[in-house]
Amino acid sequence: MTIAEYIKKLQNDPAFMDNVTSWQVLPARPARYGEFPAELDARIVETLRRRGIVRPYCHQSQAIAAALAGRDLVVVTPTASGKTLCYNVPVLQSILKDEASRALYLFPTKALSSDQVAELYSMIQDMGAEIKAYTYDGDTPASARSAIRQAGHVVVTNPDMLHQGILPHHTKWVKLFENLKYVVIDEIHAYRGVFGSNLANVIRRLKRICAFYGANPTFICCSATIKNPKELAETMIGREALLINENGAPSGERHVVFYNPPVVNAQLGIRAGSIPQTRNIAASLLRAGVQHIVFARSRLTVEVLTRYLKDMVRDPLGNAGRVRGYRGGYLPTQRREIERELRAGRITSVISTNALELGIDIGQLDACVLCGYPGTIASTWQQAGRAGRRGSVSLLIVVASSSPLDQYIIQHPEYFFQQSPEQALINPNNLYILLNHLKCAAYELPFEEGEQFEDVQDTAELLDYLKDENILRKVSGKFFWMAEEFPQAGINLRSASDQNFLIVDITDPKKHRVIGEMDRFTVPMLLHQYAIYMHEGTQFQVEELDFDDKKAYIRRVDVGYYTDADLTTSLKVLDEFDREDGGPLARARGEVLTSSIVTVFKKIAFDTHENLGWGPVTLPELEMQTTATWWMLPERLEERYEKEPLKNALVGLAHLIRSIAPMYLMCAPQDVSVVYHVRDTFTGRPTIYLYDSVPGGIGLSDRVYEMDDELFRHARERLLACPCQDGCPSCVGATAGPGAKGTLLSILDELLGDREE
Repeated sequence: MTIAEYIKKLQNDPAFMDNVTSWQVLPARPARYGEFPAELDARIVETLRRRGIVRPYCHQSQAIAAALAGRDLVVVTPTASGKTLCYNVPVLQSILKDEASRALYLFPTKALSSDQVAELYSMIQDMGAEIKAYTYDGDTPASARSAIRQAGHVVVTNPDMLHQGILPHHTKWVKLFENLKYVVIDEIHAYRGVFGSNLANVIRRLKRICAFYGANPTFICCSATIKNPKELAETMIGREALLINENGAPSGERHVVFYNPPVVNAQLGIRAGSIPQTRNIAASLLRAGVQHIVFARSRLTVEVLTRYLKDMVRDPLGNAGRVRGYRGGYLPTQRREIERELRAGRITSVISTNALELGIDIGQLDACVLCGYPGTIASTWQQAGRAGRRGSVSLLIVVASSSPLDQYIIQHPEYFFQQSPEQALINPNNLYILLNHLKCAAYELPFEEGEQFEDVQDTAELLDYLKDENILRKVSGKFFWMAEEFPQAGINLRSASDQNFLIVDITDPKKHRVIGEMDRFTVPMLLHQYAIYMHEGTQFQVEELDFDDKKAYIRRVDVGYYTDADLTTSLKVLDEFDREDGGPLARARGEVLTSSIVTVFKKIAFDTHENLGWGPVTLPELEMQTTATWWMLPERLEERYEKEPLKNALVGLAHLIRSIAPMYLMCAPQDVSVVYHVRDTFTGRPTIYLYDSVPGGIGLSDRVYEMDDELFRHARERLLACPCQDGCPSCVGATAGPGAKGTLLSILDELLGDREE
């Protein structure tokens, strides 16, 4: 069945259409063209012509001209709009003009690196030019590394390898750094939060080394659509950047469908689960033979959906290769194999976390199903862009969960279609992150007395601190690295924790094998003893979690349930930075210490999703120092409401703020956490805390502090808009007790009314 026929079938299906809250058809858009710069080498123009590119799109034309003129720039256009040409053409031109010229490409993932180098290499081959382009990452054989350092015109790598493998060994890369003309940073919207803050500091170190070797490269950044691409690029590279955001690429007709699962209990406002509904839609696409991708927000959801769909297509020998899962934690060889199978069209359904959101070429997909709203408008469009990449008709179905954010988006489609995408926030001067990179920079090149690390005003103070800690030594006006360890090895760019756990399959006693890895903060939830760990739909039970050795030992099982753990978090204030006491909604921001511990896990049945029982978890407590904003509600609320109704209202308010905040901050829902205290020991009043779920904080709670009462106004709107009678999982959450909605509404009316007087 073609995608057009499948769309017609859906439109004629009353059971499906009854749950559709919006069906928008975005018309096809014709291409708009520019011209190649006159000075472009004829070999490049001829090669592009043979590939069917006679004239560039207007954004490509502008970007190529600006890059050749030495302007730092950021190109912001949708997925599959030909951003690759914006940097490949100027890079090839500079190398053809001067054989010594070098370029460095940075991609957020190894998959994207290998994907892009293949495209660049095929273009070089077509040109018949003597240009060497290589991927340099953890998979590069040791024998090839020295050749790449000497002969590589274009070195394609990822931020992690630049940080750990290239910058600390810059003396081996003299040819690259002396002749570096271009640095390409692709998919910069992926560099937000911790990862982006780390990368901005890696770029500071890169520029410092380039300056040492006498080079001053031009930066070419590319991004999907976000609200602040110019600000993000400029913070990332520490220089002014030209914004190019006029998209000239054509696009095919796109159908965007918002699907709200049916209500199964009108009194409580409970809807059918998003996972079973997504499974039904994906199963229907599978039966129709429409190649599609399903995006889910968590690893667990990916594995549950993969299991369901594999069971549907399993042949008599148990093979179900038409359906594959894809997520972080799979080994690189397995991920590359899945990408190849997708491109070859041998996979009909792939279920993925946002790991496949970036621009890896996975071939021609016709449909995209989102199990739950991804959390940001930018991510939604990026995931939608994985279908219909070559101008054909495509279908996007967003299946809402019962979370307040999902319900708001699904019932207010105009918000999604009219609102500009969210901001990407990074904080390179986060003290925790900055200090780590200052150590790395000192290891790479000694600091001169009075030298400033980019725009960091406190450089001298920080260097003196490191000297006092016996990490640096000051000799003849220079700060030298003196500690024994290699500082880069202890810093994970993608999280503030450097401790990943290996997952070891011990099903075969003769042959133990590593099948994945997981970060330290996720381990207590998914890899505690007796947890059911799922990998490509296959179930394993965790036999042992060795916290000291950072290994989880698992054995294959076949049981009719999966597990989910409950996390308990406590919080105390360490320091208050600012305070605003205006009116009943007083607020403050400062530093807090959180302690998290997993105490119990639940066994949840497949299909029915009922609770089959529970078990204890005995793991050490995890502590984290971070930044927070907190709101202190008036003491009179404790006099007016009894303890239980007030507690229920605060549970509902915390649930709403946790769901709404990611709409204002471009962050994943898990990047911020919200807790409530009916009577807080620090403030002595009912208090709501919102904190960054990252050691040291990355500025998310600071941005919330500046917003005053905007989140509370939005929370009140959500409560009023929810059709339930007395509170439901969509508005006040599943754990708020009876009467929470009414109590919370009267509290918000009182607080916000006081503010307006």
